[in-house]
Parts: sequence; C-alpha cells; structure tokens
Amino acid sequence: MVLLRRVIGDALRARRQGQHRTLREVSTAANVSLGYLSEIERGQKEASSELLAAICEALGARLSELLGEVSDTLSLAEEMEGVLVPVEGKPAAVRDTDVSVSVRQDTPLKATLRTTRKPREVVYAA
Repeated sequence: MVLLRRVIGDALRARRQGQHRTLREVSTAANVSLGYLSEIERGQKEASSELLAAICEALGARLSELLGEVSDTLSLAEEMEGVLVPVEGKPAAVRDTDVSVSVRQDTPLKATLRTTRKPREVVYAA
C-alpha cells in the first residue's frame, strides 16, 4: 500500500530539489517551520489543503499540478500491483521508454514509490 502523504511529500521534495532550493528557503517563503516542512516531505505529517497551497505557491507551482502528479503516481502504483501478484485481466507490468520506477517496502503498510514518467504502454497478463 502506498500512503498518500508519502507520495505528496515525494512530489514536493522533487519539485524543491529540482529548483535547487533548500528546505529553509521554501519554509520561509511558505511561512511554515523548517522541521514541519521536512516532516511533510518525508511523509510523516499530513498537510492541510491550505498548507499545501502555501508550499506550492512558494515553489511557484499550482496545487492542481502537484495533485495531478500525485494522482498519476498513485494510478501507476495501482497498475503495478499486478507485477507483485498477477491477476487475470490486470496489468502485469508497466513499460515506458523513459520511466524510472522504484518501490521500497518499509513495512507491510508503508511503501515508497518513486516515478518519473512519460506516455506509457501497458502490457496485460496472458
């Protein structure tokens, strides 16, 4: 199972690091403590919609963009369940020319999914 707060945190961290910005810079711009922003990025805290909007604004992104990215990642995670336990009629694998997917299972209820994606081709189990 992939936790929503971890996917949101990963997406926020990726955006921040992609801009070569520090936690301190973004936390100051979003008016949130550095420690709390760090916990959000690590998926340890659930951010309110108001706080997510403030963080997105500090990153120069729209909240809808972030949530769209999170939705795409969750959708991909749902498709990847067929890789672990093939189910007839469900995707057995997701292949892309420019996709990197890694899943880290920390505990039975805690997994981290990291993806970068472009248009994909779904291969169905026989």
